[in-house]
Amino acid sequence: MTISEPGSRVPAAAGLKIVALAGGIGGARFLRGLKAAAPDAEITVIGNTGDDIELFGLQISPDLDTVMYTLGNGIHEEQGWGRRDETFVVKEELAIYGVTPQWFGLGDRDIATHVVRTQMRHAGYPLSQVTAALCDRWKPGVQLLPMTDDRVETHVEIEDEDGRRFIHFQEWWIKFRANTPALRIIPINAESATPAPGVIDAIKNADVILFPPSNPVVSIGTILSIPGIRRALMASKAPLVGVSPIIGGSPVRGMADACLAAIDVKSSAFGIAEHYGARANGGLLHGWLVAEVDNDCVLDGLKVIARPLIMKDLETSRDIAGAALELALSFS
Repeated sequence: MTISEPGSRVPAAAGLKIVALAGGIGGARFLRGLKAAAPDAEITVIGNTGDDIELFGLQISPDLDTVMYTLGNGIHEEQGWGRRDETFVVKEELAIYGVTPQWFGLGDRDIATHVVRTQMRHAGYPLSQVTAALCDRWKPGVQLLPMTDDRVETHVEIEDEDGRRFIHFQEWWIKFRANTPALRIIPINAESATPAPGVIDAIKNADVILFPPSNPVVSIGTILSIPGIRRALMASKAPLVGVSPIIGGSPVRGMADACLAAIDVKSSAFGIAEHYGARANGGLLHGWLVAEVDNDCVLDGLKVIARPLIMKDLETSRDIAGAALELALSFS
């Protein structure tokens, strides 16, 4: 199958069942492009919840919310997270009271989502049902599933003037800006967690499985750490195609290179492809979409296609998602 030129839908995708594993900003923007490239497909998103954190008495699911807001047309486009037309009166009042932490700021509109989630969780509803209820309002056009209903938090081991210690990933990412090297990155309680309802069935029934350009360590890597999910992916007959989050050795967004360093993976399209592994050699990937600057990425047993990978707007996001989808369909 020839990969089509950018700028069009993927007609062969009509009626396909597509599963995508996704983190926050990069995953959400890719998914928006995927919806445009394959508007008649049935898309299920398995979202990372390792970034979840409880602050100010509220249960916060940053990656799930970023996907939900982005696909529901409520995201702050410039920053890629949080609500559009946001205000921060509550944050300012909390600072006046001296309430900590002050490095994590919630917008007033965003707080409403977390209040609903917290009330429902306290009432006994699992995260998957809470997420479905929130999506009833936002109508993202995909089925959004948390990777697990169990509490899993990604923690980072660091060493600084306060000694060697573990901190929540959010603190390392936002407060420290990942400038303090991570000695280890661990999804706490992942080994005892189970996939959320619908996750394994979605993978089993998928026609295509995609890894958006999400962080390979703390987004997709955390999802893969939930027992049963990697096994289901390996057992699936659906082609699995990934999109590189690294262009010319640098992350498209954020500090993914700092995460990769913690697991001794080179910050490059080749390094991540090797980390995921080619299916032909016992790994996960059938195909790998890289930036044009990385067109020399070659891994035995892996089909690699080079395309522009900067998601500047809906059109470019659609082109990238469409190329990934057509690469997957080329294995049919």
